[in-house]
Amino acid sequence: MKAIYILLFLLILFFFIGPIVLSIIASLTPASEFYDSTKIFPSHFTFEHIKTLLFTLGGLKALFTSIQVALIAIAVSFLLGIPAGYALARYYFPGKDTVKLIMLFTRSIPLIVISVALVTTYIRLNLVDTALGVALAHAAMILPFTVIITSSIFSSVYIEYEEAAMVFGLTRFGAFIRITLPLSLPGLAASAIYAFIMSWNEVFAASILSIQNRTLPAHILSTAMASPDYLKYAMATIMTIPALIFIFIIRKYLIAIWGISLK
Repeated sequence: MKAIYILLFLLILFFFIGPIVLSIIASLTPASEFYDSTKIFPSHFTFEHIKTLLFTLGGLKALFTSIQVALIAIAVSFLLGIPAGYALARYYFPGKDTVKLIMLFTRSIPLIVISVALVTTYIRLNLVDTALGVALAHAAMILPFTVIITSSIFSSVYIEYEEAAMVFGLTRFGAFIRITLPLSLPGLAASAIYAFIMSWNEVFAASILSIQNRTLPAHILSTAMASPDYLKYAMATIMTIPALIFIFIIRKYLIAIWGISLK
């Protein structure tokens, strides 16, 4: 029975990790061996495809733009979403459920419907072809989910903890900063991962709002069609690794959801 569980675990692990590993191997395979069906693994690895994408095709600039956009989008969505989520969790006011419904409804509107108005507004505000402009568009997409997620997180923290802190002299804001926020870090980490992945993978807004300062997905979209397969795998590798690094950095907060502490 134990062997069955181990085999099942390995199959699930391969299901999630296998495509990433195979993509990395393909991106490091020399062009002369890439289409050789008699070989599973190349005779040697090369970083030539990744170098070509980063330094010849302008992928390095797009990579840094994507990182900048994602971090700004997370910061903006958290600065607005955390107070809004706390208000939904702690206070009652008429139309509270309607507010949640409207926020979720905004995500059902295809971005292409408002694309013309969005570009026109960005031109007037001089935000076209800037990292800030793309980041604000991403933050607008992320914000409804951030508010809903954070409100659920704060609702799970007993209000009695805050009340006890206020008895000892803390203000409502002080109790939130010292009590509620630290207890909510695991959930906020999960929300940050979700926000990062949404911004990192978004391509439509980045394509219509930028020309020179494009994010990596938008840059890949404009170059992938004319690229050979091994360069496409290199693009997939470059898209995957930063997201894995981001998840690794905040993993200790995420793991705390299951009550596991890292030494």
